[in-house]
Amino acid sequence: MFDIRLAVATDIPRLTALDHASQSDYVWQLNLIHNGGQIDASFREVRLPRAIDVAYPRDPASLADDWTRRDLNLILLEAGAPIGYLSAKEDRVSATAWVTDLVVGVPSRRRGGASELLAAAQGWAIERGVRRLILEMQSKNQNGIRLARKFGYDFCGYNDRYYATQDVALFFAKTIKSG
Repeated sequence: MFDIRLAVATDIPRLTALDHASQSDYVWQLNLIHNGGQIDASFREVRLPRAIDVAYPRDPASLADDWTRRDLNLILLEAGAPIGYLSAKEDRVSATAWVTDLVVGVPSRRRGGASELLAAAQGWAIERGVRRLILEMQSKNQNGIRLARKFGYDFCGYNDRYYATQDVALFFAKTIKSG
């Protein structure tokens, strides 16, 4: 149903035109408790009273610049047309790769495209000897969190005000095994 290939420069205009926003009924709410010299952080999934629109945390117009700094840029195609993408950067010293962007255009969502992109990224990681793959996403990205959990990724951290939008970034990691 879908094809995946490495990105080329001519893909960028079509990909920046994709609707990068999403909707969410849930948010992972951060609770920080300061107790003397100790800080406790916890998250809980909270159902919102109504669905909210979630703006993409990066400017899609800067995609071309970002891609020059990435080690992997995959394109999701349907009938030859780009409908999504995944970008990752590798840290060879730690044998870790970070998936920084995973986008599927609105009309093509909820049909398995993001799963296929993530599976392809995991295959790439195995080929390169990457031992750990980390996904980053906003705390409001309900679909991204569910995808991470479906693929066996574990919550491994957060960064408050990580994005230019001042949103909290959540990190989910998985040990990648060859064979």
